[in-house]
Amino acid sequence: MIDLSNVSKTFTLHNQGSAVIEVLNDVSLTVSPGECVALTGASGAGKSTLMRMIYGNYRAQSGKIRVGGVDLVQSEPREIIQIRREVLGYVSQFLRVVPRVPTLDVVAEPLRAVGMGSDEARTRAKDLLAQLNIPERLWSLSPTTFSGGEQQRVNIARGFAHPYPAMLLDEPTASLDAANREVVLSLIETAKARGAAIIGIFHDEAARTRVCDSEIDVSRFTPARAA
Repeated sequence: MIDLSNVSKTFTLHNQGSAVIEVLNDVSLTVSPGECVALTGASGAGKSTLMRMIYGNYRAQSGKIRVGGVDLVQSEPREIIQIRREVLGYVSQFLRVVPRVPTLDVVAEPLRAVGMGSDEARTRAKDLLAQLNIPERLWSLSPTTFSGGEQQRVNIARGFAHPYPAMLLDEPTASLDAANREVVLSLIETAKARGAAIIGIFHDEAARTRVCDSEIDVSRFTPARAA
């Protein structure tokens, strides 16, 4: 479902004489339906960069990134948008939404985007918000006013609303209390059981051990840099 072949990424520092920094080189990995793979490695190894490449935020310099058989490296922006809408979900560490949109509609939006009726989408959103212990009195408010922990849980609800065949999870249990951490891990297990292919960054070692089938140390794809 997610397949990377010989993927490389560089950044050009235009304000530093157009210096080219090689960030990742020759990354190859495959994630099958129902499998969860953890990206590991020290800070700066390129874990988040690799996730953003898979999601299409960063374009690879070479190689192939296939999600559901579509090579995102060669895809047009409209094709990437369609993949994100229907196939590839992404739970980032930060919630980015349009201000003043009620929380219930923020969570329901991915479902409406794939054609689900408004009432059904809102019912699914209510179920997820309740599971993640977001008080009902907050559902009509914009999540931009919420605490960091509440925003994170809204982000998780939004990311798990649609049954994406492939998912990217960036620290989904970070800063959660024990009860909400358990809910998130259960959501991941349910997604795996229905066949989702998942790539995640988990600094929570116990969470990683519980839901991940294997680990890939991204630092092995990080080119050596001069001191």
